[in-house]
Amino acid sequence: MATQELAVESVLLSDLVEAAEHGTEVLLMKKGEPLARLVPVRRRKAGSARGLFTVPDDFDDPLDDFRDYM
Repeated sequence: MATQELAVESVLLSDLVEAAEHGTEVLLMKKGEPLARLVPVRRRKAGSARGLFTVPDDFDDPLDDFRDYM
């Protein structure tokens, strides 16, 4: 993990964001104390869980616990 004091120039900030984009976690510090963390965004692929679970046929049926209220 890279660390950097908060008083950074905008050019350096662009470099830090690019490093985070490539997987490096960057910790921003202020007076030696951690203030913020730049991490890469995890992008999810639509349909990546397909086939891992199935919805039961009775999914929309009323629950037994609520039959008295219906």
